[in-house]
Amino acid sequence: MRYSKYHALGNAYIVIRPEEFGATLSPDVIRLICHRNFGVGSDGILVGPGASRCCDFGLRIFNPDASEAEKSGNGLRIFARFLRDEGLVTDQPFTVETLGGAVSCQVSPDSRQVTVEMGEVRFDSTAIPVVGEAREVLNEEIAIDGERLRFCAATIGNPHCVILSDHPTPEQARRFGPLIEVDPRFPNRTNVQFMKVTDRDNIRIEIWERGAGYTLASGSSSTAAAAVALRLGLCDPDITVHMPGGRLHIRFHDGFFATMTGPVTKICDGVMADEMFENDPLRQ
Repeated sequence: MRYSKYHALGNAYIVIRPEEFGATLSPDVIRLICHRNFGVGSDGILVGPGASRCCDFGLRIFNPDASEAEKSGNGLRIFARFLRDEGLVTDQPFTVETLGGAVSCQVSPDSRQVTVEMGEVRFDSTAIPVVGEAREVLNEEIAIDGERLRFCAATIGNPHCVILSDHPTPEQARRFGPLIEVDPRFPNRTNVQFMKVTDRDNIRIEIWERGAGYTLASGSSSTAAAAVALRLGLCDPDITVHMPGGRLHIRFHDGFFATMTGPVTKICDGVMADEMFENDPLRQ
C-alpha cells in the first residue's frame, strides 16, 4: 500500500489514495497504520482524492482511533499540498469536500504555505452540538476532576470546547482533555483547547484532539480558539495562534468566517509491506 506522509507544525498525517485501500479500509487497518510502534505512525489518515458532487475533490479524514472526523484544518492543508505535489492542482484556489462541508484551498507558489477558507465559526448549541436549551455557549462552567473550569463551545464543522486558562500546559491538556472529550454535554464528543490570550493579536493554546489525544498543533482547534477570543472581545480579527508545534495565522472576515494560513512539510513517500497487516498485534 503506497502512501505519502506530511506534517503541519508537528501534526502528522498519512495520505492514501482510495484505490490503494480497495476493500481493506476497516477500523482495525486504520488503527494499525496510525500506531507508532506497530504501524507507520500518524495523527490520522487522509483518504483522497475522491469523487465529489459539489467540489473539485472529495476527502475523508480518519483519527487514530478509526473514528471519522468532519474536518481538520491541518489535514486539509496537508491534503492540498499533496494534490500540488501530485500535479493535480496549481497555485490557484480549488475546493475540497469533507464531512464538515466544502472548503477552498490555495497552495503558495513554493508549495510550503497553504491557505484554507475554513468557513463560518458558530457558537450555537444546536449546531455544535451541546445539550440543553438553544443558546450561544459562552462563559459557561464545567466541573471536571474536582475543578471548575470556564469554557466556550464552537463549531467549524466539528465540535470544540475552549477552556479559558491563565497558564495552559501539556499536563493540563492531558489531565482534563480526555474527560471533557467524553463529557455527556457533548453528544458527539469534542475537541478541547486550553487558551490564554496574550494580547489583542496573539493567543496560546494546548490541545486535546477528539480521537487522537494530546496534539502539538491543530488547524481547526486554532480557528475555534481564535474565534472564541474574537467573540469575547479579547482579540482583533487577525490572530496568531501559538502552539507547541508552531504558529498559525487566522484571519476573520464578515463576522466569523475564518481563513487559516500555515506551513506544510513533506516527510516521505513509502510503501507499506503486506507483512505488517498479516498478524495485527492490536487485535491479539
